[in-house]
Amino acid sequence: MKKLAYIFTAVLAFGTLVSSCDGMLDEKNYGNQTISDMMSDEDNVVLLVGQIYADLKYTHDHWGYWGLQTITADEGICIPRNGGQDWNDGGYWMKQNTHEWNHRGDAIANVWNITISNAILCNKIINTLQTYRESMHEDVYKAYLGEAEVLRCYYFYQLFDCFGRIPYTEKFEEATGPLLEAPEVWSNLVAVLERNAPNMTVVNDGNRSSLYGRTSQGFAYALLARLYLNAESYGCTLENVFKTVEKPETFNGSFYDNCLRCCENIINSGAYSIEDSYFTNFKIKNENSRENIFVIVEDGREEGERSTTGAHTCMNKLRITHNTMHYGVQFAYGLSLDTWNGFCARPEFLELYKGRDVRGMGDEKNGTHNTKDWGWFVGGVYQKGSDQLYLDTKQLDENGQATPTVIVPTISNIRNGSNMDGARLSKWEIDKSGDGLYKYEENDFPIMRYADVLWMKEEAIMRGASGAASGINTPDFQTMLARNFAYDKGIDTFKEQYGDPSSWTLKDILDERGREFTWEMIRRRDLIRFGEFANIQYVRDCSNASARADIRKWFPIPYSVLEKSLRDENGNPIWTQTPGYENL
Repeated sequence: MKKLAYIFTAVLAFGTLVSSCDGMLDEKNYGNQTISDMMSDEDNVVLLVGQIYADLKYTHDHWGYWGLQTITADEGICIPRNGGQDWNDGGYWMKQNTHEWNHRGDAIANVWNITISNAILCNKIINTLQTYRESMHEDVYKAYLGEAEVLRCYYFYQLFDCFGRIPYTEKFEEATGPLLEAPEVWSNLVAVLERNAPNMTVVNDGNRSSLYGRTSQGFAYALLARLYLNAESYGCTLENVFKTVEKPETFNGSFYDNCLRCCENIINSGAYSIEDSYFTNFKIKNENSRENIFVIVEDGREEGERSTTGAHTCMNKLRITHNTMHYGVQFAYGLSLDTWNGFCARPEFLELYKGRDVRGMGDEKNGTHNTKDWGWFVGGVYQKGSDQLYLDTKQLDENGQATPTVIVPTISNIRNGSNMDGARLSKWEIDKSGDGLYKYEENDFPIMRYADVLWMKEEAIMRGASGAASGINTPDFQTMLARNFAYDKGIDTFKEQYGDPSSWTLKDILDERGREFTWEMIRRRDLIRFGEFANIQYVRDCSNASARADIRKWFPIPYSVLEKSLRDENGNPIWTQTPGYENL
């Protein structure tokens, strides 16, 4: 989509002028507008702040944050295929699959480097806004300052969610200071979000388009709700938070009480609603979804850029379809770029789906001839416009002949899988036009959905939050349940298959969150919050790492990062490895 293209294009000129010069605070006037003059125009402020979104797109790469969240959880797996020639990468993916990773993984280093770089850029823009505050109308200043501070929180949230101890800073400087402990990082993030959320712009029909792909009040409160709901999983207690930062006046009661409060703020705003179709949120043209609170805006037509560090770099293009689909899908749909036959579902995860839940595989096993939307793809991969199955020349039968391609939900061997093993995620609409317009995915990627807010509210209440009644019987919630059986009897079929949510346990909520938010970068933290991240009933392939379950709640700090640590007066590095990983 092109909603923010005007920002990212124009920012190249204005952003270079304002933020790349070492002496940007020294105003000189050579007959042109000064920076102060330019900052008095809100259109220029929009361009300046637009820079902070440019590298958000690295978030959903398999060599980045998305990959760490997905493959280490029960929802995804990446097995070596084609006799180990594809998706081996020195055993990296297998270590992720089995929870045996160490500090030398490229994706781990990418997340550290990219998120810190993005957060520092936010600090740079914030510094510029503060410097030229008097040039702007006060309302303009506060609005864009809040926007930048909230996105900075999200970048640091990614880093925090992975590592716990991070060099959090709100200053425009290199992030080389001491690592703050997890409760202190959490406290800083919450304090900034609580300060900004009430003053952020509320999305409505009049401004929905202009705020698309930007932080808003809804996103600020949703990120707060997520931090509150997961506080205990981060090692936070009511006694160890807000020790070095002032406790927000809005913070009262338990973590779950505050999660509920934030969810209620979003719900009562009326800014969002549940879409009648689950797949509306993942369509190629999904910018009109009223459920997606915050998205990464995509443009699949252009070549991507790569991050600058590591042997395996991130790309700023959405590549989920290409990562998961079999080689033959390129020819079945006439895609302009080859598909790579990588990520798929762990078979045990598919057991969470029952009946004809549209988010699962369904019962229409017609492969690329399917006429309905399903969350997972299985079945035959046919030549475009033909009933002839695609012949996989990379997988030969006992007679040396290419194998007809039929995707199955099972996995024969996680260490050397068949090219046909594993259901492939298909909830992001695939371009089947065959016109070659899009090289990569055009679907905007939802970082936060209103459905998550509704489920966070119910979980908080179940965990003891007080202050609001359950919303299960509200129209939005009922729509959210009913749409999962759109090909059957809606809500009645949902209750037949899964029971009435009003009588669910916490485990039922965990399972439903798995079905609802597959591959949306939250399953790993969900499993940790519920104490199931190292439970082989969920992630069955992690049994060898069960003795080290506690340390796997965090990732190790990359070796390349520790090597560059500043040192104290005794010559010792001020950054130390995540406890438990020192000898791995």
